[in-house]
Amino acid sequence: MVSSVVVTVSETHAAVEAVVRMESARLIAGLAHYTGDIGLAEELAQDAVVAALEQWPDTGVPRNSGAWLMTVAKRRAIDQFRRNRELRHKYAQIARALEAEGDSVTPDFDHSFSDAIDDDLLRLIFTACHPVLSVHARVALTLRLLGGLTTFEIARAYLLPEPTIAQRIVRAKKTLATAKVPFEQPSAAERPARLSSVLEVIYLIFNEGYSATAGADWMRPALCEDAVRLGRILAQLATDEPEVHGLVALMEIQASRVRSRTGPAGEPVLLLDQDRRTWDRLLINRGLAGLARAEQLGGERGPYALQAAIAACHARAFRAEDTDWARITQLYAILAEVMPSPVIELNRAVAVSMAHGPQAGLDLLDKLAGEPSLKDYHLLPSVRGDLLLKLGRPEEARAEFERAAALTRNAPERELSEQRARAAAEAARTGPR
Repeated sequence: MVSSVVVTVSETHAAVEAVVRMESARLIAGLAHYTGDIGLAEELAQDAVVAALEQWPDTGVPRNSGAWLMTVAKRRAIDQFRRNRELRHKYAQIARALEAEGDSVTPDFDHSFSDAIDDDLLRLIFTACHPVLSVHARVALTLRLLGGLTTFEIARAYLLPEPTIAQRIVRAKKTLATAKVPFEQPSAAERPARLSSVLEVIYLIFNEGYSATAGADWMRPALCEDAVRLGRILAQLATDEPEVHGLVALMEIQASRVRSRTGPAGEPVLLLDQDRRTWDRLLINRGLAGLARAEQLGGERGPYALQAAIAACHARAFRAEDTDWARITQLYAILAEVMPSPVIELNRAVAVSMAHGPQAGLDLLDKLAGEPSLKDYHLLPSVRGDLLLKLGRPEEARAEFERAAALTRNAPERELSEQRARAAAEAARTGPR
């Protein structure tokens, strides 16, 4: 006998929304495996959700609602393939698979079926983040298919018009279809590069939530949560990949500071000024455990594991003055070798200034002055201004803070730089005391 609970229409809608959030990625992954078409898989999943909204108020929410949705969606696929003679062979294939599972519309997931769905989910992750797609397309498609976000939610998170996001998703699906990207896990030879693409997308989503590039909010925590959730799913599926655990560790440790990064009015609070008592110790402990797992797997020199190790140095210091800046400087030096980048060098300059004084950090920054990729990067003048102020050169610092304010598109960050520019101007006017 099927176990279900009779609920009201409003409760049903809430239940469907919750189920979709939890099951949509697995549902689309399983359907994509059956149909070989991600776009069709998403349409079938949406049809199943509509069916749930129509039937569950009368029949009750099934105990295994995810399996219910999967079965209904596959039956819709059969109906569609019946109407398309060119795909008749696929209809027969899916029909046989459905018959083998039995006639119940609410089957339970047994262990082998769950394993199969996990395999399909991993295939979906690699497909959504395929390098044939642009970075923007990968991000939008990942949030839609794996994050379960609507196009409206993605557009709101990135401050873009909803049609823009919808077009990105549609074009991404067409690109995958035109390129005949197979719905499969990459070969052993392709896996490192493909996995790197997946990790890049997840961390880009996290960073946009952690430090918004534009708009009126300093952060968008919901995006951080989506990225951490996606990272944890990936870590459960790719248990032996050290960089996956390194990325999850990095995100969890950074996410532990979210509540401390804004003041009462939503103003930014920089790392050294945060009340570390409000850092989420549960997330920190999870992150440290993930970092240990990455290191046990031999990934201590992976870019994400190294960044997680740097974040761990901050997390272990209960006071800002207790931070092991010498260790952080060493880690940044290794990271600069493993993943050369002007932004890494900028961060290393900050660490060097904290370990060896502001002049040592400024000397490193001077080497980045002509770097084309940092020409419009607001954090370069912001860091310069901070070091110049510490060196007793407030008028130069004021100019740097003003430049930082002009470059950023984030309103709270602009206000912070403007405040620092005014403080530097006041310091220049009054002179040393």
